Amino acid sequence: MLVTTRTNAKLAAEADDSVVEPEQLRRATLASSVGSALEYYDFYIYGLASALIFGPLFFKPLGESGALIASFATYGVGFAARPFGGIFFGFIGDRFGRKMVLLLTIGMMGLASFAIGLLPTFEQAGMLGAVLLVTLRIIQGLGAGAEQAGATTLISEVAPPKRRGYFASLPFVGIQLGTLLGAGTFALLQLADKDAFEAWLWRVPFLASFVLIIVAVFIRLRLKETPVFQELEKHKNVVKNPVGQLWKHSRRNVLVGIGLRMGENGNSSIYSALLISFMSVKEGVFPGDKFIGPVGLLIAAGFAAVMVVTFGALSDRFGRVRVYRYGALFQAVFAIPAFYLVTLGNVTLVWVVMVVGIALGVQSMLGPQCPLLPELFGSQYRFTGVALSREISAVLAGGLVPLLGAILLAATHNSWVVLAVYSLVLALISFITTFFTPETAGRDLLALEDAR
Repeated sequence: MLVTTRTNAKLAAEADDSVVEPEQLRRATLASSVGSALEYYDFYIYGLASALIFGPLFFKPLGESGALIASFATYGVGFAARPFGGIFFGFIGDRFGRKMVLLLTIGMMGLASFAIGLLPTFEQAGMLGAVLLVTLRIIQGLGAGAEQAGATTLISEVAPPKRRGYFASLPFVGIQLGTLLGAGTFALLQLADKDAFEAWLWRVPFLASFVLIIVAVFIRLRLKETPVFQELEKHKNVVKNPVGQLWKHSRRNVLVGIGLRMGENGNSSIYSALLISFMSVKEGVFPGDKFIGPVGLLIAAGFAAVMVVTFGALSDRFGRVRVYRYGALFQAVFAIPAFYLVTLGNVTLVWVVMVVGIALGVQSMLGPQCPLLPELFGSQYRFTGVALSREISAVLAGGLVPLLGAILLAATHNSWVVLAVYSLVLALISFITTFFTPETAGRDLLALEDAR
């Protein structure tokens, strides 16, 4: 049973902005940002490689459509592994501290990405390459299952309450940096000779992730533990079984977190992976031009880096739920016209759709989500709660979207309506969920109980 061990006055005093350590806040922001950059660099280069190159490289005997579906299946396998990583590392984060998890996850993700760059293709080793690809993707998924949960928990527990939305969204600029790096690298590689790209150049983005690993580990070694976890240890409030406590007290809030993420995470995958695949196979619209998608992502990521912080700051002023609700509604309304415009074959229109969908639609939900998920849960099992909310939704929305989307596109002869309806439904799920979400802006994160 949860017992509040201090008076509300003392809790409020300790949560006041004046106790925030500027150096710790700076290091936490930087450490979280670099980790986010690596995760989403991995995320986008793998998504782009799945859409553009992994099919013929590793699954050639399955034919064009079969290879594409198999390629996206490996993409989805990583998402399927994420909840298991969330449970395991969430337990460690709530039991032994946030810092330890952030060091472990960054190493797992980065080394797995580096190893993908060394894999033999089907021509070189038959299906061995595909088996190894799936294995490394699972390792990636296990690490990623706690990386973002750790980053958002860390910065939320360090940031001043009145500006938590702003500071909690800053590390997610790293997401856009990772997108810029991943999409930019692939865009440049598309300029190279096709034979050289398929022979060895595709490996470069994966091998380059080693640089980010070194930087991220160096920064994270200098981090302190968060004030919230220090207080839990000081007052012997660390629980031995955070997963059990979460299941007992927070099932409702986990479901809320999953629902909120469907529109954001699902549409992120639609615009960044499935739309690019759609354009690459849509006959007569963008014949053979694989350069359009990565450049569109590059442009969209630049705008998104600004907008995620903007929406995070707006949630400090107007509330998390209100900003989230209108963002989800915008994404739903935009879905039908967006994907129709893509079919017109105008490159500029495609880039506008990607910018609006990613920088406005997705970020208007991600900005307030950064502080909202940690604020939903009590301090004893916050890491586990955030991790499960993020990663179960990542499987349902992010992981299955490209795979199911590829299957539905093949079944409907690449109809744009599939993308539009998919985007609309996911956004509506998040919109409806906001009516069951408690307002959490400014909540005291030292509290042991959940937001209600």
